[in-house]
Amino acid sequence: MDALFLARLQFAVTTVYHFFFVPLTLGLSILVAILQTIYYRTGDQLWKKATLFWGKLFLINFAMGVVTGIVQEFQFGMNWSEYSRFVGDIFGAPLAIEALLAFYLESTFLGVWFFGWNKLPKRVHLAAIWLVAVASNLSALWILLANSFMQQPVGYVLRNGRAEMNDFFALATNPNIWVQFPHVFFSGITTAGFFVLGISAWHLLRKSNPEFFRRSFQVAALYATIGAVMVIVIGHSQAQHMVQTQPMKMAAAEALYQSQDPASFSLLTIGDLSGHQEVFAIRLPALLSLLAYNQFSGRVEGINDLQAAYVKQYGAGDYRPPIPLIYWSFRAMVGAGFLMAFLALVALYLVMKHNVEGSRLLLRVLPWAILLPYLANTTGWLMTELGRAPWIVFGLMKIDNAVSPASAVSGVSILITLILFTVIYGALMIVTVYLLRRYARIDPDQETAPAGVY
Repeated sequence: MDALFLARLQFAVTTVYHFFFVPLTLGLSILVAILQTIYYRTGDQLWKKATLFWGKLFLINFAMGVVTGIVQEFQFGMNWSEYSRFVGDIFGAPLAIEALLAFYLESTFLGVWFFGWNKLPKRVHLAAIWLVAVASNLSALWILLANSFMQQPVGYVLRNGRAEMNDFFALATNPNIWVQFPHVFFSGITTAGFFVLGISAWHLLRKSNPEFFRRSFQVAALYATIGAVMVIVIGHSQAQHMVQTQPMKMAAAEALYQSQDPASFSLLTIGDLSGHQEVFAIRLPALLSLLAYNQFSGRVEGINDLQAAYVKQYGAGDYRPPIPLIYWSFRAMVGAGFLMAFLALVALYLVMKHNVEGSRLLLRVLPWAILLPYLANTTGWLMTELGRAPWIVFGLMKIDNAVSPASAVSGVSILITLILFTVIYGALMIVTVYLLRRYARIDPDQETAPAGVY
């Protein structure tokens, strides 16, 4: 019944549910806009069908993303009132801008786009879906700006026991956002690319409307390749930024207990139960220094040295994150990322050779590969947030100081809502997956369009 543990678990559960849908919204909004742009320029009805088909799946996913996101905001005030009191002046600003500007713009023009077929001029209707795509990604930008303050606090002053904003421009240009937002942006593109690739491959295996799904496959192969390659490139820059700003997170991701120069990259590390040293490790010499500094030399700080340094800087305490969880989350994210890049490049190669349907093995694999970006997105989020522990705002506020007092919100209350949220979100997840699966299996030529919409 520990309120801190339950509050953390509740936020993790609701955020993981929410983040299942966010990357697909970000990437699929742009892809649908691209498909409609092709239709606008060519007049080919097949591209209109593609816009409608993938647009319907986008709408289903978008609706679930909105529902799962609303609850998170209430948790800031209920479960994390001390956190809200301490950084509310800063954290609330980008969230308010996100809601009032980006989300309202996104949801308004999504309605205009959905109900505007054959009612609006084609150019205006096309502009509506592009506004949805831009607003969706602007929404992510403002949320990540709020999160970037937690990763790398800037533009603030400590006054009367609170962190207060004194430089909005510094907050909006936080150095962390330049690596975090592009990584999330291209993760969304990768997620959407594999979503379309997997569904198209499923239909091509069954020879269901091959011309339609062959073209969708072609676009998605290029889209997924761009996304997967860029995620790896930007992820490299993000790791280098992490070494400079949150070295403990990188040390935990590599289970690097002792500082090294040059630093080796871990293929497999097993540590002792105390979390102070490795018992067994297989490492590649100097590779971690190469990743951190683009050269085969350079000191990477280890967990034990960083722990001692943080005790001197911040006072007594355990400044190590949950090392096994960070270590394996990092490997799951990177492994899934490189596997997606490989599959996307193979798919693009087959597209260029005009032999997509000649590789039935790839067509069988790609529907299952839809799960890969979800694995990478979830484990990447876990590493990003849990790797910052014990800080909720790095260097300013610890997690155990951010939870609401027991007199305000009891552990029993959090437990009850945790169970309710988990059950309700689980039911909504089942419904959403059912709807996505149902409409993804429909032949676009056999679908009956609702009157007045198409």
